[in-house]
Amino acid sequence: MIESFRNIFAIPDLRKRVLFTFALLGVYRIGCHIPSPGVDPVALLEYMKAAQTGFLGFVNTFTGGSLQKIAVFALGIMPYITASIILQLLTVVWPYLEKLSKEGELGRRKITQYTRYGTVLISIIQGTGIALWLERTPAPGGAHLVPDPGWGFRFLTVLTLTTGTAFIMWLGEQISERGIGNGISLIIFAGIVVGLVPAVFNTVDSVQKGNLNVIALVPLLVFMVLVVAFIVYMERAQRRIPVQYAKRVVGRKVYGGQSTYLPLRVNTGGVIPVIFASSVVTVPTVISGFIQNEGVQRVASYVAYGQPIYYLLQVITIVFFSYFYVSIIFNPTDLAENMRKYGGFIPGIRPGKRTSEYIDRILTRLTLVGALYLAAVTVLPEFLLTGVHVSGLPVIGPQIAGYFPRWFTEGMGIQFYFGGTSLLIVVGVAMDTIQQVESQLVMRNYEGFMKRGRIRGRRG
Repeated sequence: MIESFRNIFAIPDLRKRVLFTFALLGVYRIGCHIPSPGVDPVALLEYMKAAQTGFLGFVNTFTGGSLQKIAVFALGIMPYITASIILQLLTVVWPYLEKLSKEGELGRRKITQYTRYGTVLISIIQGTGIALWLERTPAPGGAHLVPDPGWGFRFLTVLTLTTGTAFIMWLGEQISERGIGNGISLIIFAGIVVGLVPAVFNTVDSVQKGNLNVIALVPLLVFMVLVVAFIVYMERAQRRIPVQYAKRVVGRKVYGGQSTYLPLRVNTGGVIPVIFASSVVTVPTVISGFIQNEGVQRVASYVAYGQPIYYLLQVITIVFFSYFYVSIIFNPTDLAENMRKYGGFIPGIRPGKRTSEYIDRILTRLTLVGALYLAAVTVLPEFLLTGVHVSGLPVIGPQIAGYFPRWFTEGMGIQFYFGGTSLLIVVGVAMDTIQQVESQLVMRNYEGFMKRGRIRGRRG
């Protein structure tokens, strides 16, 4: 592996791509520390420390900590991802976008341009919401987050945050074109892993102060390694359906006759269902922050972090969005029709409708396995940290809470740094990037990271 890293810098073109990627990621990290004007940093820091476990903490992780400071990159790349998902959903229901998606490179550029426009529009809306939220929200000590509220502050905040998101979008496109790996994914990756070093120092400090036993630290490290290995295994897992192509004689040439396979990933939807589900589950908490109503506050308390209903809704929404997203990006009918046109068939299955039903049946089962895997990875770190607050159940909660052990209701206090969603993104992006680097090495007749076999990413 050390020799492979040496080979990366021995190839001039690959070395330039890697250094260019690191340079732009460095620019992104600098922007995460430049505060937006008009906000009291001390009062804001006090408020964000108290809100780290809620929805704001979830979003702050994806923005690399810039939301905590309301930096110029406070919105991060999330508006671009939201716009991309919306365009992808509209492609299914809007014939114009569906036609563009089938026009090759020209259509792809047009859809990318629409995604940029959508990113700016969403950034303006979110920037306006953040400006109004900052003006209305007091800090825990009673100080105002914005000393001088008004339209001047609102306009400046929207302009700053929208420009920052547009610049991040440009950085991601430059990395994808002139660097190595997917630029947008790497920006999210950099924002998440930047907190790993402080987490390590906090763990060491806890050991020195006696808050964490060294003997208990070893099983925690082993558990973390096993979870990462499990995610790598599941992200690479595929169901390979054998496909046979019949021989065709065209003139004097014979085409087809070979055997191949159709790879169906266990986790076809990737991390998108988890992001959707997390956003939906935290909606009551976000609404309760704006509406001071007793009924709204009670409902928000039932679905708060660590409550049984919170975990139940999270699992249900992950399963729902897994099926919903897979149904959008994968069409068994079109796949079966394309196979039939080129003379392909699954042994023992008739071409056409029977093939479509067979693929759909297998995909339905795989999606269930993938959805349960996503739910387990998402819920497990939260359970280890806070447990399940059974007493928060309406009516029957206080009566049955005593029948559960303390480690179940209060958690084990295990500080698992990466949350479920973050861990899925970090491992997946790392796999894809290493696969691209290895492909570049092998293409130039250098050995990759493995002497036997090849590193295969999620799409490899």
